[in-house]
Formats: sequence, structure tokens, C-alpha cells
Amino acid sequence: MSSSVEPGTATATAGHTDNSILIDAPIDHVWAMTNDLPSWPDLFTEYSEVEILAETETWFRFRLKMHPDESGRVWSWVSERTLDPATHEVRARRVEPGPFEFMDIYWSYAPEGSGTRMRWVQDFRMRPEAPIDTEGMTRRIDANSKVQMAVIKEKVEAAAPAPTEEPER
Repeated sequence: MSSSVEPGTATATAGHTDNSILIDAPIDHVWAMTNDLPSWPDLFTEYSEVEILAETETWFRFRLKMHPDESGRVWSWVSERTLDPATHEVRARRVEPGPFEFMDIYWSYAPEGSGTRMRWVQDFRMRPEAPIDTEGMTRRIDANSKVQMAVIKEKVEAAAPAPTEEPER
């Protein structure tokens, strides 16, 4: 039995978040910048370190470390991330789920106007002994996703190539 939940089909016992943001930058730039794992400590405010453990051209196993929490604890876990550049989709899952029974993540990127719509869908369930229940973690992840997406939007837009202007005739 798989613990994975398809995006958008969460059950009452699973946590589910679905957030998106419009980034005023071309899709290739947004894709490249947000999938450059070694740069994540500069791109996200919550991560202090990324260690790539194994990789191919489109698959990564990596350890993420967070900045210390309010009690000084540093949380870390191993995840796997598979990129599909043709569809601009990413599927990820925690290999070391820690307080989660499972954590599955889906990212998608779609052109929208002159920018890119970046979407994150997260499906998970907390272990019964976790310090927070699934409902509480859903609220926390949903709120934090909005914060991180806004930070990423600002950084990706600041690094985006200037639009080329058509010469006047």
C-alpha cells in the first residue's frame, strides 16, 4: 500500500496544501533558479544547508538542514527530488520523514502572461507521536509556503534577465 496521495486528492486524515504565485520572469529562468538545490540556503529563508548525497541529471537525493528553531533545535531530513524538464514538473518525497508518516511534494511551473505560475502541492500525514498534529502542521505549512514563495518571487525577479525591447521603427 502506497502512502502517496495524488495532488489535489487529500483525504480527511491527510494534510494537504496547494499554493501558487505568479513570478514576473520567464519559465526557463524560474525553473533553473528554483531547482538549483545548492543555492536553496540563499533562496529560502528557512534552510541553512543543502547536502547533495546522490544525483543524476534529473534526480537528487539530498539532506536539508533548517536554521535552529525557537528552542535551538536544528531539523534535518533526506529527500528525493525528480525533475521533469519537458513538463516543468517536480515530484519530491521525504526519505527520512521524521515526524511525518509521509511527505509528498509536487511543484509545477506554467507560463502565464509574461511570467511564470509556480505551484506547490504538499500532501502529508503526521505520526501520532509527533509534537504537532496533521491539522496544525497543515496550517503551519500553508502559512510558511506563502512566506517562502513571496521571498523566492522577489529573489527570482531580481535576478531575471531584463526583457528585451523591440527596436523602434
